Amino acid sequence: MSGRASPDTAVVSCAGVAKRYTRGDTGLLSRSRDRPTVTALDGVSLDVHANEIVGLAGPSGSGKSTLLHLLAALDLPSEGSVTLAGERTDALSTRERARLRLDSVGIVFQHFHLLPTLTARANVALPLVERGVPKRARRERAVALLERVGLGDRTTHTPPELSGGEQQRVAIARALVTDPAVVVADEPTGELDTETGAAILEAFRDVADDGRAVVLASHDRATLEAADRVIDLRDGRVVDADA
Repeated sequence: MSGRASPDTAVVSCAGVAKRYTRGDTGLLSRSRDRPTVTALDGVSLDVHANEIVGLAGPSGSGKSTLLHLLAALDLPSEGSVTLAGERTDALSTRERARLRLDSVGIVFQHFHLLPTLTARANVALPLVERGVPKRARRERAVALLERVGLGDRTTHTPPELSGGEQQRVAIARALVTDPAVVVADEPTGELDTETGAAILEAFRDVADDGRAVVLASHDRATLEAADRVIDLRDGRVVDADA
């Protein structure tokens, strides 16, 4: 099931990426060519390798979330290209991109997006349902990952029965269940206390050290300090990047 790459391989990269939308009369973004253009990203290039954590910094509206969505093949660039696990995302059909995400990307959303009526184990196993993995194997894989993130005694609890930090760890376990090549996370410690946030960052370090590429978008200094490199975005452009 592994989609991991060698440390010298760029697991995900973008070259000269721009993302533009148009603004409708109501203020909502649409794709009409007849309305004013909003540039979310402009000329961004980035390689992320296995065993590496890359932080995306910048104020709200700088393009961090947009870049995450492009790197995870949730969206396509207006210009330039994104290559994920050896595939150019703009060369794939919608169905092919969905399969690529399922096989190669783990996503940790800011607000977790756990289903409240399902147990932690069932939430973690959901991506395996889409892959057609048998029930017993799904259960074993989910339990193993929950044990790995310190929730072996909480597998049958539902999200409302878990703390914020526990829910975040469930979300991380779910992101890892398909053994993806890259994990992306949007403000992964934004709603957590300092101690829990530190534990979550240790979990991401373990994820990277296990041979995956990790991209974290955050305003939080401690989160960015946990990264190997930080890319600073302003108004959709890279203004600074750690070596």
